[in-house]
Amino acid sequence: MVNGLKSKKAQKAKKVLDILEREFPGSSISLRFNTPLELLIATILSAQATDKLINKVTAELFKKYTSVVDYATADTEDIAKDISSVNFYRNKAKSIKNCTAMIVREFDSKVPGTLEELVRLPGVGRKTANIVLANAFGVPALAVDTHVKRVALRLGLAVSERPDDIEAELCSVIEKGRWAETTNLLILHGRNTCKARNPGCAACPLQALCGYYKEVVKKKSPGP
Repeated sequence: MVNGLKSKKAQKAKKVLDILEREFPGSSISLRFNTPLELLIATILSAQATDKLINKVTAELFKKYTSVVDYATADTEDIAKDISSVNFYRNKAKSIKNCTAMIVREFDSKVPGTLEELVRLPGVGRKTANIVLANAFGVPALAVDTHVKRVALRLGLAVSERPDDIEAELCSVIEKGRWAETTNLLILHGRNTCKARNPGCAACPLQALCGYYKEVVKKKSPGP
């Protein structure tokens, strides 16, 4: 029975991704970067902030700090001033300073390319690590942010409320080669249609596959 349910979820996940792939052809991460270091910094900054704002901030930040040593040797207050338009900027400045210092000290000034090493860095959790792995190193990885969590739960592709468990659930029913794509597609769908408040269910291409639509939206709709 368990294998049967897993097989059905795998089939459903494939249909979901195929539909979203047509909706968002050539989907990719919204954060702008040229190196693993730039993506790491941008992702740390992006927590509870829009990618649009982060791209605006990093456009100037990446001109000033061009190497991991630049961040590691900078005064934390200076970094904080440079990112002051971002929420929680003081905490994020500390994370950037401590993170880059550790990269210089323990990783020969190179951003590490494994999950185990990345999550050791201050301010870096599984979500940030997986984003860097997938987009900067081309390593199969699936990151769970608020959009991925919401969409996965509404579709019934996951049942847990914990991001790490949702990641494991999704990875178990989605082929490895589509993990990075899954993150990007579910984020785009969450931003554009499956919003936290007032989701655009009426125009959603995933209606027929969505448990939330069937159990919540459709039942609330007035009958003929």
